[in-house]
Amino acid sequence: MTRKEGMKNIIVGTAGHIDHGKTALVKALTGIDADRLKEEKQRGITIDIGFADLAIGDFRFGFVDVPGHERFVKNMLAGAHGLDLVMLVVAAEESIMPQTREHFDICRLLQVKSGLVALTKSDLVDEELLELARAEIEDHVKGSFLENAPVIAVSSRTGQGIEELKSALARLAETTEPKALDAIPRLPVDRAFSIKGFGTVVTGTLIAGELKVGDEIEIMPAGARTHVRNLQVHGHDTDKALAGQRTAVNLQGINLDQVGRGTVLVKAGRLRASAMIDARLDLLESAPRPLAARARVRLHHGTSEVMARVIVIAGPEVGPDLRAKAEASGRRASARVAIEPGKRSIVQFRLEEPIVGLPGDRFIIRSYSPQVTIGGGVIIDALPEKHRSRDRAALDYLERLEAADPTERAAVFIEMAGARAMTAALLAARTGATDEQIARMARELVQSGRAMEVASAPLMLIASETYERLAGRVTAMLEDYHKREPLSLGLGREEVRERVFGGLRAEVFRAVVARLSDERKIAAERDMLRMVSHSPSLTETDEAAKRAMEAAFKAAGLQACTLEETASSLNIPIHLARKLYNLLSSEGRVRRIGDMVFHSDTIEDLKSCVRAQKSVSPKMDVAVFKEITGGLTRKYAIPLLEYLDRERITRRIGNEREIL
Repeated sequence: MTRKEGMKNIIVGTAGHIDHGKTALVKALTGIDADRLKEEKQRGITIDIGFADLAIGDFRFGFVDVPGHERFVKNMLAGAHGLDLVMLVVAAEESIMPQTREHFDICRLLQVKSGLVALTKSDLVDEELLELARAEIEDHVKGSFLENAPVIAVSSRTGQGIEELKSALARLAETTEPKALDAIPRLPVDRAFSIKGFGTVVTGTLIAGELKVGDEIEIMPAGARTHVRNLQVHGHDTDKALAGQRTAVNLQGINLDQVGRGTVLVKAGRLRASAMIDARLDLLESAPRPLAARARVRLHHGTSEVMARVIVIAGPEVGPDLRAKAEASGRRASARVAIEPGKRSIVQFRLEEPIVGLPGDRFIIRSYSPQVTIGGGVIIDALPEKHRSRDRAALDYLERLEAADPTERAAVFIEMAGARAMTAALLAARTGATDEQIARMARELVQSGRAMEVASAPLMLIASETYERLAGRVTAMLEDYHKREPLSLGLGREEVRERVFGGLRAEVFRAVVARLSDERKIAAERDMLRMVSHSPSLTETDEAAKRAMEAAFKAAGLQACTLEETASSLNIPIHLARKLYNLLSSEGRVRRIGDMVFHSDTIEDLKSCVRAQKSVSPKMDVAVFKEITGGLTRKYAIPLLEYLDRERITRRIGNEREIL
């Protein structure tokens, strides 16, 4: 069958009890036997997920056939992610059975949006039993996404109802929301195998974005990088696979032991693995017991299964049974230590192995033993920090994240990052947004005044509230310093950085200082920071000492002294002399060269003298320099020559200087 371009891709999952005819129905629809394992054919039961495809009009249906036996529910869960539609299969002769209920619960917890019910083996029962089964099904799905869904009687053996089923699938496909193509590509791997001459091949449902031949991808959570060598969609070679398509990917230079079920193919360098996730968890009413804090569960996400501990951050109050048990054991019954069946809570999962997730991803949890589906939910934050139970601040953030649209979610993540700032790379890892989406969200947040751009290449943001907090600390520090040191010009830039910004990114410090300067609140002068409103306040005595120091520096000419020597000769305390020197330096009246302080007029005269020497000779050595400066000793000559080099008045060439 030729693959048509522009077809809408729909993933349909089967669900239902063992031996209710799921695989036979898929074969009747598509002509493909989804049972591929030798053991499956020998035993006549589906053990692992299988796949088939069918084109109906403008729709390409990819069927994921799942095992119905309770022992293979974890295999069923590996195929249940990314479904657009579910085909709940119920045998007319048996009606609702245990795995019908569990599979249906899983589909509800994964929030599959639409589907239908196939009432199989209808040729084996009379009309009365058929209607009885139909009534039981309609009662079971009442209040769910399958309420009012088509219930179609079919027979895979006779072909009865198959065309009607195809028509119903096509009608449902018309209203199915398309997968997000403008997203980071993600393909949870459900099969991995090797083909001679090609190497390692993996298959899965591409749940977001698009993959192209040649793309660099990363195998998560391990992080091995490779390139897409070849692609197939529904068995046909292609240059590009789109979200919603069953895809086979030939990986370049990857061994089979580096990839397998539970791994995820993502665009290289975009997402990060985590051993913790924050989530909203719904516990099924059918759960056999309350879910206690720190309970060990099996978490199913995508095609992965990992063990996890549940930290209950917020939830319903402790029920009377748990309270009575706690009091009987002498312990205080604390609120929110457990989630009662049928209730929901925000939780943190501490995982025994890392996974790669994003906000909005659905998951299922099953009890450790016996292995029974007890709940599921949605990821709120896939890269969280560790929370304590009943952490109010964490709960507030998570509730805001849960209700947020993509831009608001970015704003909350930036706010949560605080003074550590949020890079574009981390924002991509936390949201799954593309570069274009991140740039758009950043513009909106900056223009609305909610965020401040710390750097543009690469992009880095802090929340405006964070800026105000840091800016307030800087100005408070400077104001306090000016009160304590009214003679001082300002506080050292490096001291401010260390005391306020500590180990934070240098870009944050520079951005805050630049913004405060733009707002005319502080002045940044060389290595000093001061409040714009501050000017040194000198007493008459201090003013006289300042004039005396300047006169001494000028009188010394090129035979300059150190600051300490000058202060001593004038009987000025050294701590005052340093402050007065800083004032003279800020006014451009003096310059420190080496350990000595020269008056600026003296240095300007020296530059003129050297430039005049160029008319005599374009080069000079130390001896000539001493001669034109009145016989300076090497103590003064060498530091001054090095200063002239730095000022690009001269350039050293061997033992001589070229006058520029």
